[in-house]
Amino acid sequence: MVARAFSASRPACKSTVETTRASPSSRPLVKIVEVGPRDGLQNEKKMVPTETKVALINMLADVGLMTVEATSFVSPKWVPQMSDAKQVMAQIARRPGVSYPVLAPNLKGLEAAIVAGAEEVAIFGAASESFSQKNINCSIAESIQRFEAVTDAAKSAGLRIRGYVSCVAGCPYEGRVAPEAVAAVAKALLDMGCYEISLGDTIGVGRPREIRSMIDAVARVVPVEQLAIHCHDTYGQALANIYASLEAGIRVVDSSVAGLGGCPYAKGATGNVATEDVVYMLEGNGFRTGVDLDKLARVGEWISGELGRPTGSRVARALLAKGGA
Repeated sequence: MVARAFSASRPACKSTVETTRASPSSRPLVKIVEVGPRDGLQNEKKMVPTETKVALINMLADVGLMTVEATSFVSPKWVPQMSDAKQVMAQIARRPGVSYPVLAPNLKGLEAAIVAGAEEVAIFGAASESFSQKNINCSIAESIQRFEAVTDAAKSAGLRIRGYVSCVAGCPYEGRVAPEAVAAVAKALLDMGCYEISLGDTIGVGRPREIRSMIDAVARVVPVEQLAIHCHDTYGQALANIYASLEAGIRVVDSSVAGLGGCPYAKGATGNVATEDVVYMLEGNGFRTGVDLDKLARVGEWISGELGRPTGSRVARALLAKGGA
């Protein structure tokens, strides 16, 4: 049974995270948006059982994560892995103080999300015209127009709205993406009512200087307090890019347990940066996350086992080895 797959009786991993002299409460908080159950699982070719998804979401909420992206209300034809969105939302044990946002890119998806009890939805646009066409079959301008109806309806229903911008550093079809193009899409999402805009390096080609330049451009039209960073680790630059984002003032980071995820429209793009690796870096560099890293590492090991492969987190592998797991 899934419920037995992750046992609290297992020996805890001995964490090697260095502590800072400052008390935890005085360190700046970085909010982690855990995207593993949605962005991480959506491209799995083998169908993941609903009970496994539910168990994963519940485990992630139990390790101290305050935001766990649960699922997507999209067409099963395009994303069959998310076809059980209604069942997932009905079965998760909603923890007080934890947000469970869902992706709802159109009115039909939004209506289904509202019926399922969603309190927060996310919409996504691209900073690249070619990627927008490949991903949602319309231009950037058309996508923005479509989202206006979604955000208006979501606001009327009292839902919070988060926006995603894809390809903020590069596009698999066009190459480099201009920071000004990213800023324009981010500003449009802000004006529609998104409380937060996540800047996604979808194919993981960005480097710290490029990421910083992009954030600086976006921050001229969107308050940095309303920005988040979403990095893929295709070229091994994710943690460096996140640190550059922190230096730019960003305090919200998207990540995926065990490094799950990829992008069906970006050939060669590997998974999101692993949440375990992000927590380790943040906690050792004067920030706090509220996340129990040892428990998180075991959750990542469990879901990786369910998917038939080792965890993609280097930190988790190190901690689990030291803990005898």
